[in-house]
Amino acid sequence: MVKENMKSFGTMADQEKREKKDREPKIEIKGDLTYEDKVVQKIVGLALESVDGLLSVEGGFFSNLTGKLVNTDDVTTGVDVEVGKIQVAVDLKVVTEYGKNVPNIYQKIKEVISKEVETMTELEVVEVNVTVTDIKTKEQQKDDEISLQDRVVSAAQTTGKFTSEQVDKVKDKVDNSTEQEARVK
Repeated sequence: MVKENMKSFGTMADQEKREKKDREPKIEIKGDLTYEDKVVQKIVGLALESVDGLLSVEGGFFSNLTGKLVNTDDVTTGVDVEVGKIQVAVDLKVVTEYGKNVPNIYQKIKEVISKEVETMTELEVVEVNVTVTDIKTKEQQKDDEISLQDRVVSAAQTTGKFTSEQVDKVKDKVDNSTEQEARVK
């Protein structure tokens, strides 16, 4: 029985070592934890996907156009942040859904951003500025997204077709000139 107790608690020497270690001052590990803006932008962008009545966050025409050209779903588009050591400020430009209460959407945006950023980073969200740039129905938003992508795809196809035709013309000219007999011997 004594041997069993010794196994579970260890020897007296082991216990003394543990107690001595507990009394020793702990060495503090130094360093800083910082977040790049793009990390907080991504947290905000992903958090906003759950807000009812928010159709999109906009970064302007050119960012939407480039997003369609490369076919990405970049959640950071239209999300501007200022990240400090302990605080974050967020600026957004949004399109809201027609018929929804915009101040309620704004409240939900602030709650979701604050909760997600603070949960993941322990940074305090001190400011959320939202500019509503448009109000649309869900159908209008879908039509706008499709029509912009269609226009970009159509322009790319037209340019590609024109370039291909020009290459074929040059190729024909080169072929014709090599088929003729040499005029000088």
